[in-house]
Amino acid sequence: MKWNSNTVKRYMEAGLAVLIAFILGLAGSAGVLSPRAAENERTGAAVADDSTKAGEENENKTLASSPDTGETKETIADGQYPIMGNSNVTVQEMVDYFNASGEEYPAEELSGGGADSIETFCQMYYDEATAEGVRPEVAFAQTMKETGFLQYGGDASIEQFNFAGLGTTGNGVPGNSYPDVQTGIRAQIQHLKAYATADSLNQECVDDRYEYVKKGSAPYVQWLGQQENPEGLGWATGDNYGYDIVGMIEDMTE
Repeated sequence: MKWNSNTVKRYMEAGLAVLIAFILGLAGSAGVLSPRAAENERTGAAVADDSTKAGEENENKTLASSPDTGETKETIADGQYPIMGNSNVTVQEMVDYFNASGEEYPAEELSGGGADSIETFCQMYYDEATAEGVRPEVAFAQTMKETGFLQYGGDASIEQFNFAGLGTTGNGVPGNSYPDVQTGIRAQIQHLKAYATADSLNQECVDDRYEYVKKGSAPYVQWLGQQENPEGLGWATGDNYGYDIVGMIEDMTE
């Protein structure tokens, strides 16, 4: 076989092509990329990362703009004091308000029901009220009005642990009785909530008169008096009943 220059050249070119293909194959399997390929990979990763961030930002914006439909919106009429809502009144302010009245705390009578001091008594009001979303000062001031700063003297007696005249209808009817101080406080607060809102109770109902209240008929303290309530409903029939309670709250927070 004769080898001329053209034949040799063709074989050399073919061999070189095979060698180049072999080298490129090894480079690819080892993960070695060309500068352009590496740049393309970085660009693709950056685009994917930007897309992920954009998706997260859009999701966060959606969550931030979504309203909490489970929360009752509070609408306050001009000059009215809502029964429901957050409060800035502290337990100590309630304690100080009672002490400023000059009346003696009936520790002997109330210790048997679990409240041996005015501090414990006020803490119970604060805890029970906030558990139902009722402003503690509203329930506490109502109690001070109804019981004459825990001195009683009306149809109900202190041993009943009835702090707001629940069930007292006059003519000596003593009203409801409760097994301890905390239960009596809870019943009063649940009754207030029934007047204030149609929202359900957060704790087990101990107010056996809860079902008789038209829910949401007195969202403001001033409307607890039937004579001042637009629908003629409310907790009590006396003149300015709710306004008196608001006045006591103002004295408490001065």
